[in-house]
Amino acid sequence: MALVLNEEQGMLRDSVNAFLSERAPVAHLRKLRDSRDALGFDRGLWRQFAEQGYSAILVPEAHGGLGLGAVEAGIIGEALGRTLTPTPFLSTAVLAARTLARAGSPAQQAALLPKIAAAETVIALALDETSKHRPDAIAARAAREGSGWRLSGAKTFVLDGHAADQFIVVARSADRGLTLLLVDARAAGVGIERTLMVDAHNAARLRFDGVKLGADAVIGEADAAGAVLDETLDLGRVVVAAQLLGIADAVFERTLAYLKERRQFDRAIGEFQALQHRAAELYIDIELTRALLLGALQAMDAEPAKAALIVAQAKAHACTSAKRAVQEGVQMHGGIGMTDEFDIGLYMKRARTLQELFGDAGFHADRVAAMGGY
Repeated sequence: MALVLNEEQGMLRDSVNAFLSERAPVAHLRKLRDSRDALGFDRGLWRQFAEQGYSAILVPEAHGGLGLGAVEAGIIGEALGRTLTPTPFLSTAVLAARTLARAGSPAQQAALLPKIAAAETVIALALDETSKHRPDAIAARAAREGSGWRLSGAKTFVLDGHAADQFIVVARSADRGLTLLLVDARAAGVGIERTLMVDAHNAARLRFDGVKLGADAVIGEADAAGAVLDETLDLGRVVVAAQLLGIADAVFERTLAYLKERRQFDRAIGEFQALQHRAAELYIDIELTRALLLGALQAMDAEPAKAALIVAQAKAHACTSAKRAVQEGVQMHGGIGMTDEFDIGLYMKRARTLQELFGDAGFHADRVAAMGGY
């Protein structure tokens, strides 16, 4: 498959970039941060996402969505990275929508997928329990109790968890089995603590103290959620990689403009060969990431069960490219690159958070090595 967007995908890219540049530039994030907004994102903007169809990208047409795929989700993710816009897109329109569309019961799909498409709900995936991404280290327990379940345990780094209406909780339900459970945020025994991240985006810590759930809370098959979870996480990883690419691209554009306008010794600093070489190498690195990412997104649409290798490669490369872009951006801007008033610092903080989300470069390099037999 050609590593280029088709006409419809190109139109989506232009549409979402124009929409976010107008409605939610970086100044939008600053305003939410500086006002210590209790929600951390704009519900009005989230509803406008629905009006544009962006929140419905992965929702099947039968449930009011567009029935599109990972490539289109990645296009929106990249645009969100360029503007640093905080929205529940990743938590709800990507992770929750894909999980429910793939494994939800007819009742769960009918109740929740139309609300996701219409941006009328926020649903958060509760997975990690340690300071690093370790999807195999699940200690939260779901014990059968009569015809239902009792859930106990804790989760951390839950995206948009403080604003969620429901959670998709990953719990261990047998010695080696995992189960996905749909939990109402208002249920007795659910504790929620908002945690503002360094990049001013939202996350939460959760506690589940003997939460009672009915049999209808299970998403998919009890004790056998591994395959569904793997696919959901790989989709999340490539969309996060797309956000990292958006960050790298935006920082490079700003840095290139600065090299052309900043003058020293009566010359634009972009005329200095050392800076030209660094800019050229950064451009090549970003374009390699772009090609690898599009290949991973296309693989997720073609055969998600076989896409793990290229997804790991794309996430690892996006982490290193974004890190390089923001570091070069700060250095080439000189002292002002370190000030809060200058946007480069906001991009650096967001990149650092996204590097950790669903596995950093080291995590995915290890995955690649393991899949290669090392």
